[in-house]
Amino acid sequence: MKKNEEIIKEKASYCLNCKIKPCSTKGCPLENDIPNFIKEVKENRYKEAYKILSKTTVLPGVCGRICPHEKQCQGSCVRGIKSVPVSIGSIEANIYDNSVEEGFSLSDCYEKELLENKNKGKRKKVAVIGAGPAGLTCSAFLAKEGIDVTIYEKYDYLGGLLVHGIPDFRLPKDIVRSTVKNILDLGINVQYNMELGRNLDLKDLEENFDAIFLAIGANKSSNMGIEGENLKGVFGGNELLEYNKHPVYENKKVAIIGGGNVAMDCARTVKKLGAKEAIVIYRRDEEQMPAEKKEIEDAKKEGIKFLFKTNVVKILGKNDVEQLELIKTRLIKKENEQRAVPENIENTNYVENFDYVIMALGSKPEDFVSNLNLRLNKWGRIDVDEEYRTSNKKIFSGGDIIGEKSTVAWASRSGREAAKNIIKYLY
Repeated sequence: MKKNEEIIKEKASYCLNCKIKPCSTKGCPLENDIPNFIKEVKENRYKEAYKILSKTTVLPGVCGRICPHEKQCQGSCVRGIKSVPVSIGSIEANIYDNSVEEGFSLSDCYEKELLENKNKGKRKKVAVIGAGPAGLTCSAFLAKEGIDVTIYEKYDYLGGLLVHGIPDFRLPKDIVRSTVKNILDLGINVQYNMELGRNLDLKDLEENFDAIFLAIGANKSSNMGIEGENLKGVFGGNELLEYNKHPVYENKKVAIIGGGNVAMDCARTVKKLGAKEAIVIYRRDEEQMPAEKKEIEDAKKEGIKFLFKTNVVKILGKNDVEQLELIKTRLIKKENEQRAVPENIENTNYVENFDYVIMALGSKPEDFVSNLNLRLNKWGRIDVDEEYRTSNKKIFSGGDIIGEKSTVAWASRSGREAAKNIIKYLY
């Protein structure tokens, strides 16, 4: 047995195989059958483990690497109550890696269903717009049911934020490529360089398809609405990662505003590209950062600095960024508020020199979304019902564009559940 397999088997053997499965039912957004796929790993039955995973997810190689496991599955592990939780993420990733090595694909897992549904009555056609986690997952579960799926993607590659939103040091691109190939091999068609609002019309798709799934994401960086945001040298974190068009960071001091994984990815990327200093500025305590603990620790190891309980008042400079006016904050508990709210402390303002500022405060939809003739919610995202159906009965939606919780697993879940409801609508 290979050394890595020995390590994974040792990790699997640590699992208690709980009957109540809190890791699955409480912790995992996809409700993967964790104890049972781990049980198969204990017996070296990796193909069976992959088959179990494929019932609920088509992204095990991705989720096994980048999910916030401490907050999801591992955070609900019974072992973790008194000791260290089971390393569920690394076991899941290893199952996928083994399937790639052995040449065992998603098509093999779905062989029975694909054969049964090959000639399932009149073949239905569904257009999936966007090929991030939600779009890819929806496409796979539709194809599994014998539905004719065509993905429309604005780039010349598939994967969405898995490619342009998550740096290589967190998610190797060969994992994304093999995952995408696995899904396309189910018989899915792809039209590249097709973008809503540019060369793709929703009404045309309505006429040619039986249903549509919108998974176009919401990757426009939010801003703070403070003075100086229009200065040269202020960037949106989402756009920097998506388009990979960075300024020259050598010998520069960079401020990254925010506390999520995008902030960590931006800070680590900037540092790797030669920044003299990369400083993350966050209004709350470290314990309240939404970023994964591992990402925060990795950032610290790489020399990223942090300013906690600090807010940005304004960005200073004539044409380019020169300084930030900062202020210290305290956390106060307001009535009817579960989470403590940061409040600026008067007379604690100070100024610090910076060369660039990166806004990593969350994201919002692109402007064209308001022209799709679909009902939007108060945040400007597409409004859906409990079946992921929009105000147009023929159009469903999922992922970030509907405001789904911003993790790959939650986006993937919305794609899977939307697929189930699309199938119900079609048949």
